[in-house]
Amino acid sequence: MSRIDETRPFIPVSIAVMTVSDTRTLDTDTSGAALADRITAAGHRLVARVIVRDDAGLIEAQLRHWIADPAIDAVITTGGTGITGRDVTPEAFERVLDKTIEGFGDLFRMLSYQKIGTSTIQSRAIGGVAGGTYLFALPGSTGAARDGWDDILRFQLDSRHRPCNLVELMPRLQEHLAPAKTAG
Repeated sequence: MSRIDETRPFIPVSIAVMTVSDTRTLDTDTSGAALADRITAAGHRLVARVIVRDDAGLIEAQLRHWIADPAIDAVITTGGTGITGRDVTPEAFERVLDKTIEGFGDLFRMLSYQKIGTSTIQSRAIGGVAGGTYLFALPGSTGAARDGWDDILRFQLDSRHRPCNLVELMPRLQEHLAPAKTAG
């Protein structure tokens, strides 16, 4: 059960949105628009929004660019998570992730099952961390983008969510890079 603790401060997160598609434009990209609208309505900062073709190298390059940008806390992609030959978003993610958040894909599919039944097995939604940036890949349908945000990400990217949330972990995502302390 998700719970927002109104006594805690809200911390806006800077989020970039990538739509993976060979056919969509900004005018026809309803999934990316749904995410952008929800991100800003929740009080977060939409810092970038692009459309990238279904090409693992191009997706990887855009992810690496955003991961290297200290102004971006999280990236949400929509599209390319299916099982056809052109669906390569998870493969691009695997090239950049430091750690996978297995529970994200599992929870997305569980929630999706309640709406679309066994068709959810065709989704390879994935989440993880790379270079201190959260990455989440959602399917390309507008419904899936809405569900991923409304049912999971809006809570986990809200600093007031209890019992815990991803925002409170952000300062610790790169602690493995801190220099080791020496005795003496």
